[in-house]
Amino acid sequence: MRLAVLPLLLATAACTTYPASDPVKSANSGVTVSQVSEAEAAYDYRASMDTLAVVDMNPDTSYLTGEERQVVNKLIEASGLMTQIYLRQRSVDNPQIRTAIERSRRADQKLLLEMFDRNLGPWDEMAELHPFWGTDPMPKGAGFYPEDLTVEEFDAYLAAHPEQAKSLTSEYTVVRREGDRLVAVPYSVEYRAWLVPAAQLLREAAQITTNPSLKKFLSLRAASFLSDDYFESELAWMDLEGTPIEVAIGPYEVYTDKLYGKKAAFESFVTLKDPQASAALDKYKGYLRDMEANLPIPEKDKNFQRGFASPIAVADQIQGGGDNVPGTQTIAFNLPNDERVREAKGAKKVILSNVLGAKYDRILDPIADVVLSADQAPLVVKKYMQLNTLFHELSHSLGPGSITVGGRATTVNDELKDQYSRLEESKADVMGIWNILFMMEKGELPRAEKNQLFATYFAGLFRSVRFGTESAHGYGAALQYGYLKSVGAFRFDEANGHYVIDPAKMEAGIESLLNKQLMIQAAGDYAGAKAFFDQYAHLDAHAEAAIASMDAIPVDILPVYPDEV
Repeated sequence: MRLAVLPLLLATAACTTYPASDPVKSANSGVTVSQVSEAEAAYDYRASMDTLAVVDMNPDTSYLTGEERQVVNKLIEASGLMTQIYLRQRSVDNPQIRTAIERSRRADQKLLLEMFDRNLGPWDEMAELHPFWGTDPMPKGAGFYPEDLTVEEFDAYLAAHPEQAKSLTSEYTVVRREGDRLVAVPYSVEYRAWLVPAAQLLREAAQITTNPSLKKFLSLRAASFLSDDYFESELAWMDLEGTPIEVAIGPYEVYTDKLYGKKAAFESFVTLKDPQASAALDKYKGYLRDMEANLPIPEKDKNFQRGFASPIAVADQIQGGGDNVPGTQTIAFNLPNDERVREAKGAKKVILSNVLGAKYDRILDPIADVVLSADQAPLVVKKYMQLNTLFHELSHSLGPGSITVGGRATTVNDELKDQYSRLEESKADVMGIWNILFMMEKGELPRAEKNQLFATYFAGLFRSVRFGTESAHGYGAALQYGYLKSVGAFRFDEANGHYVIDPAKMEAGIESLLNKQLMIQAAGDYAGAKAFFDQYAHLDAHAEAAIASMDAIPVDILPVYPDEV
């Protein structure tokens, strides 16, 4: 899981004219595009580009040894291969679409290529996946499934062919048609052209490093690329120590699979750990079992089966690839997602300090002045943005995971399907606040800072909802807004045009919202999850007006990383 900390297009919906397309064929539909629809005319991809603040990331790498520099540069190179794979995971037609843009005669061809490379496809991540080349929407199944496959057809096929269910729903296969049949193609076959050289780069890096734990992880991950078995390498990743190099590389998140919520996308995070900052936060992982016990749900639904070894790293990102490239930029991640690894060892939390800092300065701090009253806006502080982020990631390791539904052993992810990511992200947001309150009770954090916690959290909801409904984080934030509004956790001061938080009702609302989300997960209640979002994941006119007034505030950052260290 990762935190990118909706339903509005914001500045991207400005009434500007979209430049007319060349009469070329949309590579993913075969439809001739010679005219722009009225809906598309209201969208300007150049305005969308301007919603991102370009930030040069120049992390300090002066302390790296020559050996470590060689390893990092190999990993940066491998990250580029993750991007090539993910380009095709978003759509099998993406390479042809990019070629069509390159060959077009449009005056804005260079800008379109830049937009394509930002998004790894012709759909704008910052504007609800609005197409900026052609008119076809992004398929729900992305490049993981046949473009015309529906959930209903897939469910019916799985029911009729139970012997294929495991392979077709595997995190590490793509689904293709062969006549009337659906077949599962392993990632190691489908993406062999990029996984073979990526594995070689990791083996070379493993030969260079003298750190035993990094050598083991890189060697095992190289083997995983060619076998589609990631279990042993995930365990080895949990044991990384004694090196500043903190790297996550492989297939992880399922956000891109909006059809079934199962297929893992390739990505990479090449980061350098700050040992002092990491040690300062390390104390909280010792409370994970206590946090589980403190959850506001019945004892039978608490999960003490997961491992509670939970390394915490504060790091600067120096390069990313694949699913880490397009759209909102990740400020932290909590991996691995494999429930077997979590039960054996827990999960590792990595906060990307330089990305988080840039977002606080450029986005969250200015949002506070727009959203909150004059006395509550100064309560939004970087300390609680970092702590909210950390406890969000810690909370992914808590609550129901492996569950029993109708006598079947299953997992929350399997039962909630396409609803899983949005509910899990919302749960982690809310549980993060609940767990910080618990740390205040334990004396690890000052109770007097409770109002800072609530103000930073509430302003953060507005930061997230600007990401759009296609974002699990954005949709989850809209749910929190709608539910907390319903219990009076905040009100809108019409006279002054700002929100005012009610701390007591906010705390009570956090508890009740967390309970409802966890019980949906514990029951594996797909229909209940969908109904819960349908009921509460809406912004009112006040929220829409507040977001519309944020035109001068970037929606997100566009980090620029060095090509080598």
